[in-house]
Amino acid sequence: MRASCTPLKAPLRRPERLASSGRFAWVLLLAPLLLLPTSSDACDDPPRFVSMKPQGTLKPSYSPGEQIVYECRLGFQPVTPGQVLALVCQDNNTWSSLQEGCKKRRCPTLADPTNGQVILVNGSTEFGSEVHYVCNNGYYLLGTNISYCEVSSGTGVNWSDNPPTCEKILCQPPPEIQNGKYTNNHKDVFEYNEVVTYSCDPSNGPDEYSLVGESKLTCIGNGEWSSQPPQCKVVKCVYPAIEHGTIVSGFGPKYYYKATVVLKCNEGFNLYGNSVVVCGENSTWEPELPKCIKGHPPRPTDASPPNGAEGLGAGYIVLVIVAVLIGVGLLLCLYCCFCRQRKKGIYVTGESHRQDILFLSEKR
Repeated sequence: MRASCTPLKAPLRRPERLASSGRFAWVLLLAPLLLLPTSSDACDDPPRFVSMKPQGTLKPSYSPGEQIVYECRLGFQPVTPGQVLALVCQDNNTWSSLQEGCKKRRCPTLADPTNGQVILVNGSTEFGSEVHYVCNNGYYLLGTNISYCEVSSGTGVNWSDNPPTCEKILCQPPPEIQNGKYTNNHKDVFEYNEVVTYSCDPSNGPDEYSLVGESKLTCIGNGEWSSQPPQCKVVKCVYPAIEHGTIVSGFGPKYYYKATVVLKCNEGFNLYGNSVVVCGENSTWEPELPKCIKGHPPRPTDASPPNGAEGLGAGYIVLVIVAVLIGVGLLLCLYCCFCRQRKKGIYVTGESHRQDILFLSEKR
């Protein structure tokens, strides 16, 4: 048999595959060029201004030679009347320079109200500023105390509220009280800082009236007095008698409101409570009457320690602790010495012991 070996031939590529491979190579070569910035024949977005805005609606893009005209925003006015405020798109695709061409409008100048004044919070009356109104002492503000310079009808500006007024502070008559009266009770109106004084009427009974509370009231605000009116009533405390005690000062046949008495105990008795008492508005002694109890003065343990006693006690405790520690240290030292002696043993060095040694050596 004969075997023949025929060489194999590589298959030919199709022309379509070669063409597609070439197109892919061109795409790879052109991709970096697509990423390069491209030049445009239009200006970027125009700048923004605080006091100005473009007239009408902005276009998506502006070609060289086109312009944007600006106008003042609400609350502003041109710095130079009649000046055209415009930006021009230049040949190099940049905008021409333009500065702020408008300024804030001013609200009308405000005069101080009668018996008051205006405070310029921002130091001016320009658009957006704020003013405060205050009244002089003895007057109160009727109206709004704060106003703002804001846009009004059209393009102008004006204050947000009308100026207030300062009215004189007046009080109605204070309340009347039972069994008493106040000064100038014939008046229908009292002015600011005017004072009325209350007093009690004479009593028809055996005991006089006491004025409990503030006797003087002052008009401090529009219809407002400094405090509530007082009361006129009988305030009488019982005789401050204490068993085994006596009155030192404040003697009197009767004890009315705010009567003050000083008490003490007889010899051999101790006072428990306050020695000074006052007749209160509820006809009771304040604080309550003390008591006199027989016996010696309170022992030191019952009373508060004298000044420095606590410090002395603490020092004594410290000394005791130090002494105990020193004693324990000495005992430990003695114990250690005793232990060392026992380890070394006891050696006899007497004269009799020496003679015994010599005798034994001669005998040998």
